Amino acid sequence: MKATSYVWLAVPLALAMSCTSKTDTGSVPPRTVFFDKSGMDTTVKPGDNFFLYASGNWIKHTEIPASQTGWGSFYTLFDDNQKNLHSILDDLSAKSNPAGSNEQKVADYYTSGMDTVAIEKLGGDPMKPIFAKIDAVKDYKGLIALSADGFKTGDGFLFGFSVYPDDKISTKNAAQFSQSGLTLPNRDYYFKTDSASVKIRAEFVKYVAKLFTLVGVDAATAAKNADAVLKLETEIAKSHLTPVQLRDPVKNYNKFAVTDFQKQVPDIDLKDVLNRLDAKTDTILVGQPMYYVALDGLLKSQPIDVWKTEMKFGELNGSATYLSKAFRDARFDFWGKTMSGQKAPKPRWKSMVSSVDNGLGELLGQVYAEKYFTADAKQRMLDLVNNLQSVYKDRIEKNTWMSDATKKKAEEKLAAFTKKIGYPDKWKKYDDVTIDKGTYFANAQSIQKHDYAEMIKKLGKPVDRTEWGMTPPTVNAYYNPQFNEIVFPAGILQFPFFDKDADDAINYGAIGAVIGHEMTHGFDDQGRQYDKDGNLKDWWTPEDAAKFKARAQVVVDQYNKYTVLNGLHVNGALTLGENLADIGGLAIAYQAFKNTPQGKGDTKIDGFTPDQRFFLSFGQVWRIKDRDETMRSRISGDPHSPEMYRVNGPLYNMAAFYKAFNIQPTDKLYRPEAERVNVW
Repeated sequence: MKATSYVWLAVPLALAMSCTSKTDTGSVPPRTVFFDKSGMDTTVKPGDNFFLYASGNWIKHTEIPASQTGWGSFYTLFDDNQKNLHSILDDLSAKSNPAGSNEQKVADYYTSGMDTVAIEKLGGDPMKPIFAKIDAVKDYKGLIALSADGFKTGDGFLFGFSVYPDDKISTKNAAQFSQSGLTLPNRDYYFKTDSASVKIRAEFVKYVAKLFTLVGVDAATAAKNADAVLKLETEIAKSHLTPVQLRDPVKNYNKFAVTDFQKQVPDIDLKDVLNRLDAKTDTILVGQPMYYVALDGLLKSQPIDVWKTEMKFGELNGSATYLSKAFRDARFDFWGKTMSGQKAPKPRWKSMVSSVDNGLGELLGQVYAEKYFTADAKQRMLDLVNNLQSVYKDRIEKNTWMSDATKKKAEEKLAAFTKKIGYPDKWKKYDDVTIDKGTYFANAQSIQKHDYAEMIKKLGKPVDRTEWGMTPPTVNAYYNPQFNEIVFPAGILQFPFFDKDADDAINYGAIGAVIGHEMTHGFDDQGRQYDKDGNLKDWWTPEDAAKFKARAQVVVDQYNKYTVLNGLHVNGALTLGENLADIGGLAIAYQAFKNTPQGKGDTKIDGFTPDQRFFLSFGQVWRIKDRDETMRSRISGDPHSPEMYRVNGPLYNMAAFYKAFNIQPTDKLYRPEAERVNVW
């Protein structure tokens, strides 16, 4: 069973605010302070490093809690939100809920995960049934069959299989295969020779060996197993595309008739695989064909016992969080300490809150939305979105480098945005999920079975555009190019990103920049390749496309120069989409702010002009401290730049910022006007 990965900082945006419960209106006093002056470091000139000017004192005096990979505004919001969910789950667990009801499923899933005594008694026993199946495999054909069968129960292997909208026919769901087979975050981890990467691989081998010893394998055999796993995954990694290469939607769109692709992988019986997956289709999309061609060869060239060892390790790694403490500790030692720098595991209740949100998110989300998200908050958010959408249209119309033909298409796409705020209009059902308060592992299996059944039913059917890709409590936001939608779950609509009592400078500098960010994703280097209906289709004139690429390259070059951890460079190509969204989003939010009464005035608050307050709000929203290990991982594969550059990068391209703080050519981060980015 594969564990669900949830890394809230590694997605488009993570946000924050404290909501007043609908059932307890008035119990939370209105916030009166919206900006932390004490967190500033006024010994730093705004033109030398605005991130430190806005938050340097906070950075100096803040310690990262032992159980966290970093700390700051996003982390504290996520932490506060977990407390709200914890309260909901504790309340539900204390009640006698009707069998089979949504309340019973949510409460008992949480209770089963908190029952560590029952979990401890089982130890690694839940692994025995799947291990017996793996042991029974005689050859690579049996391995393929077991892997394909396993997808129905969350034990799939070898294939990166999913059902999603066809990029070029966005109304139709299609069977899709992507590269798979690696445990470490991406291919680079297997080949880099710097000391940090060498250490990670050494610790990875120790982790693999430890998991095998926990299921009774002797130390010598476990060590051999671990070496075999690393060697096999290194061979697999040779066929993988890099994180930058994966960002090209055209190169990663490869449609085949099943019979045609079968010729490229003669020893993988695709018809049988698809039958076992319950995938009735004669056409497939293969994102990275090279992986499957290489896999076809590796299945025969690598000993079957090595493949079986790899499969067992995959099951242990994916299931460790559902097993006894020894397994959880082993997983934490590698993924928590080595990869992220955590000093201590999170409390059990926090792990279970996340588990329930990940597994039964729209059941828990219904209760969360009812208690913590009000209709007036939704309307206020919609008003902000509409305001920024109007400004975006104006900016497109006045764009000096685009032709009228491309502008028209861009405006049509902007007007076609679907806006999802708070929670879904239609909730998912979990009728086929069986939850018992005494069987945590079995409960997780039931959810995995549901998830696959829900997904496979979509194949060949029209796309349901009412679906959400995040749960309502999620502290995040996203743009989906295939739906051409911007989505803001209820969990993000909290301070410091939004507060109904805050002045416009605060709200527009925070949530306004987020709204603009998500809108700009529709026109970044990836999003711009999709049309208003969500189809991967070139709607640009060749001349305009060339101009866009030239301007985007300026962004790549700018961010390539940024460094962390004594010389580790930001990857400007990997982070291009997010950097374009940050730059464009802030510019759009600022123009929208200037349309407000406060934006048109000059009344100071806390000693700052409206414009200064807008930029400081933006700066403090991104005040984050990361552990070195977390930062190193982010640089390797996260498409988001480190927070210092999410602040400084956009600001030093904005003329209004230079004016607001009187930035001079002698200041350290001054960028000559001719070198400033001007895309959206």
